[in-house]
Amino acid sequence: MSDQSPFMPFLAPAPVTFVRGSGTDLWDIGGKHYLDFLGGLSVVALGHSHPAISAAIAHQCNTLMHVSNLFMNNRGADAAQRVNALLRDATGHAGQVFFTNSGAEANETALKLARKFGGRGRHVVVSAYGSFHGRTLATLAATGQPAKHEAFQPMPEGFRYVTFNDIAALDAALDPSVAAVLLEPVQGEGGVVPAEIDYLRAARTLCDERGALLMIDEIQTGFGRTGKWFGFQHAGIAPDVVTMAKAMGNGFPVGAVWARREIAAVFEPGDHGSTYSGNALATAVVSAVIDELRRIDAPALAAARGLGLSAKLAAIAGVESVRGRGLLLAVELAGGDSKTVQADLLAAGLVTNAVTATALRLAPPLTVSSAEIDEAVAILAGVLKARL
Repeated sequence: MSDQSPFMPFLAPAPVTFVRGSGTDLWDIGGKHYLDFLGGLSVVALGHSHPAISAAIAHQCNTLMHVSNLFMNNRGADAAQRVNALLRDATGHAGQVFFTNSGAEANETALKLARKFGGRGRHVVVSAYGSFHGRTLATLAATGQPAKHEAFQPMPEGFRYVTFNDIAALDAALDPSVAAVLLEPVQGEGGVVPAEIDYLRAARTLCDERGALLMIDEIQTGFGRTGKWFGFQHAGIAPDVVTMAKAMGNGFPVGAVWARREIAAVFEPGDHGSTYSGNALATAVVSAVIDELRRIDAPALAAARGLGLSAKLAAIAGVESVRGRGLLLAVELAGGDSKTVQADLLAAGLVTNAVTATALRLAPPLTVSSAEIDEAVAILAGVLKARL
């Protein structure tokens, strides 16, 4: 950004300014067309400017937007019922919901819930190296990337990190000071690294044995992205707490934390809150998104499209491997230098993300078509061929 930018310098200068989107398509300020295979970082699961979501926003804007959470509104209650229904089906447990404005705030709520559950002296939260749970001070402390902590030391205490997918390390970390374990089913910002099935199952068993909460961060993986409604379902486990955001708003800023009813009951009036929690406009969007995801059977769509995309990506010369679940994928490049490849792809009209130094992240809308997949694969193959 230039010295005249109105924005604080948190991000590097943006290479493109987008002005319009529809489905998987984006157009920049100069009218150039792009295929969006990043989906706003796993956010626009239904594609850009989805008519059902736009209609829900327009209707609610003209009906009721906000009354504060000192009062109930029908839209917030409707959305909470829909979220509860999804998670009751996924876990077999009744639960309760708290709506937030973002994924970081959802994880912040979960961390406070864990501390209230454990009590003084039993407040430690164990997370994994390579994880990403947010940018607030507490969620950054829960993020298992020490390099991100350095500029903000001293960090809040009460966080412990273990090697991801290492059952023995997790076992050793769960001493009597631990209130909860916080894990992602797929480490998105950590490089699109799936949790092994046995690891998640062991985490559930260990938490049961030690009386700790198992909290699953579904912010990037939830709402069908991995081929299941929630990523933890691949392991057949039932978490105590689930955090959500991204796809549940399809671009509208909203998040949520769900907890089993008996766990949520440790909160009392005044323990937590948010001015915009359950905001009528935000929760009208949540309901519309869930209804549409159900209508198209989003998990099945993501599973099928993901298999096809993975196979075609793996066949490209210059691709070393493909990992991930559903339509959350990483393409490991044989030649490395993913940032340069990302820039070349953008110039060629394909939006991706260099998630590590050697891998690209792909998270297109779940509504992506077979023809769009073929076009994206062709663009990547062409860019990589030019580098061989």
